[in-house]
Amino acid sequence: GFSIVSYTGTGSLATVGHGLGVAPKVILYKNRTSGSTDWGMYHTGLGSNNSYMSINTTNAVSSSTNRFNNTAPTSSVYTINTHATINESSSNFIAYCFAEKKGYSKFGSYTGNGNADGTFVYLGFKPAFVIFKNSTGANNWNMRDNKRNTYNPTNKNLYPNNSNAEDTAVSIDFVSNGFKLRDSADTWNGSGNTYIYMAF
Repeated sequence: GFSIVSYTGTGSLATVGHGLGVAPKVILYKNRTSGSTDWGMYHTGLGSNNSYMSINTTNAVSSSTNRFNNTAPTSSVYTINTHATINESSSNFIAYCFAEKKGYSKFGSYTGNGNADGTFVYLGFKPAFVIFKNSTGANNWNMRDNKRNTYNPTNKNLYPNNSNAEDTAVSIDFVSNGFKLRDSADTWNGSGNTYIYMAF
């Protein structure tokens, strides 16, 4: 359920083969030649083929046809348009593509309920590693795992969008079939906010 793709940008509408055999749910991509471009993300949980986020910023979801040309990935390729972050002419790019594997990985979204008895997210397996982000607002990305916290609550947090050291944040529980939020903060469970996640 994971492939790595290297390609050279053309600056024109094109497709890139991903080799997964099924449509990817998440694509992380980076212009390796130009240092001024963000890490980009396509994520199925954003709800639109024009939507994207940047994993090195706190920005909320944005939308533009110049990333994916409003075209969903297929079982063989994904579409790239003209934006420098994904297809600058003559620049070198790397992309990390993820498809769901039952019992191992799941990618999606959930809606916060603004309650200390927070939203439960069904995965179908007990996660070992979860990355999640409020796509509605300008909040940090969050990373939790079962090696820094070997039992619940899982509250040791890392932020991949900044250089902060690990801190102890509001807890989530890793349970046998998913994860459960335990706080009402906007960062992970604000009422009515949409959150995307990658779980393994």
